[in-house]
Amino acid sequence: MGERRPRRTPPDNERVIRASEISQYVYCAHAWWLKSVEGLPSAHQQEMERGEAAHLRHGCKLRTSLWLRRLGYVALLLAALAGCIWLINISSTWLGG
Repeated sequence: MGERRPRRTPPDNERVIRASEISQYVYCAHAWWLKSVEGLPSAHQQEMERGEAAHLRHGCKLRTSLWLRRLGYVALLLAALAGCIWLINISSTWLGG
């Protein structure tokens, strides 16, 4: 996977507040202020890195499961198509065609 690029910080008048920031603010307004306004890193950096790694692993597993589901649908469609062709061949044999 590619490396994550740091986000570009827009000027204050163009700053977008994300839902996760609102959640952080609701949980602890002071911690949000220290991180978002003062730019200080979290005291729980190691836990945050582990959580980010866990989310990345989960995302990979989710993408894999979605592709496997799609592959299953394609296999099911091909099996149904083969069954229809087989039935058409059998019916034409019975009818003497």
